[in-house]
Parts: sequence; C-alpha cells; structure tokens
Amino acid sequence: MKVVLREDVENLGKKGDIVEVADGYARNYLVPRGLAITANRGVIKQAEAMRRNRDIRDRREREAAQELATQLVGRALTITARVGEGGKLFGSVGAADVAEAISTQIGQTIDRRAIQLGEPWKEVGTYEVPVKLHTDVIPVLTVNVVG
Repeated sequence: MKVVLREDVENLGKKGDIVEVADGYARNYLVPRGLAITANRGVIKQAEAMRRNRDIRDRREREAAQELATQLVGRALTITARVGEGGKLFGSVGAADVAEAISTQIGQTIDRRAIQLGEPWKEVGTYEVPVKLHTDVIPVLTVNVVG
C-alpha cells in the first residue's frame, strides 16, 4: 500500500515522502496514529507541497548552522574546574558545561545534546569537541580545561 507520511517516521522516511508499506502496517499503525495517509491523486499533490516546505526549512536551518559554525571554528574555550592532585578534576566536565561555556564566552546558545563529547572529561587538558549543528554542519571546537 502506498502512503504519504505526515510526520517523520524512523527507519521509514520523512514528512511528505511517498512510501510503500505493508497493508497491515499502514492500516493498523501509521494511519490510526496520524503518521500517514493513504496515497491518492490529491494527497500526492499535498505531499509535494510538504516536501517543498521541508526543503526550504532545511535550507534555512543549514544556512543558520553554517553561520554559527563560522563563529565557533577557530575559537578556543576555557573551562575552569576544581582540580585535585595529579591534574584530576573533582567531578567531571560534561556536555552541559561545554554548552554553558559557549553561551558565556561566545554568546551563542547551543543545546547540550548537539555537543558530541563522548565520555565526560576527568582531567585537565585540551580537548577537541565536534558540535553537530546540522546533519551537514559539524564544526570542531577546542576546549581547554584548566584548574
């Protein structure tokens, strides 16, 4: 059965996509939850409009992310933390701490989930941190953790 997605569905497609799914999946899951509608001539035209709007919004978001990335690249952030013996931190420095440092030192707010830190840092040092602003825009920040 062909359906037009009304919302992004993981492992299936994005809003406005026309996809072929099993009849039962469409009838029992997608359509009742409002995630999709069955494809017919009028709905296909709606889907094209949804895709155009999605592309425009995506382009706008990418441009904003590029602009923010130009402000972030080449800047070194400094995070001050309490340090014990041997350069070990009391606690750790996490993504929320990096997001706060970006906010105070650069003046831009970034969601902590966009900061791809991996494990929290537990030692003083210089770290490279990728920040996923958009699927195509991932600048790398330099962060200095000092005592």
